[in-house]
Amino acid sequence: QVQLVESGGGSVQPGGSLRLSCAASADTYSNYCMAWFRQAPGKEREGVASIDISGSENYADSVKGRFTVAKDKNTLWLQMSSLKPEDTGMYYCAAEAFDPATCGHASAYEYSNWGQGTQVTVSS
Repeated sequence: QVQLVESGGGSVQPGGSLRLSCAASADTYSNYCMAWFRQAPGKEREGVASIDISGSENYADSVKGRFTVAKDKNTLWLQMSSLKPEDTGMYYCAAEAFDPATCGHASAYEYSNWGQGTQVTVSS
């Protein structure tokens, strides 16, 4: 099991930027697929971005070109730019020992390690 703690959420105007961080309790760099999910009120949790053990990144179409995922030994980041109101939601960090072929396509149900979430609100 890996403990995950997110931080960096907040309120921002449309077009603004935020950087989310996820601190892990273990060295996840070489062993875990890491991902960001988000959940808006009344909606299902959806994948935003993932990064596999080789460092390959995968993004939801809705955030391509605006969000960037990165990691080091035990921290995962999500740089979010050109934020839109539809980006509003609770953002969660997740980790699982997936192989690279699975990492970019795994659904929320397949992850067993989750953080508590950090709220992102985009509003004018």
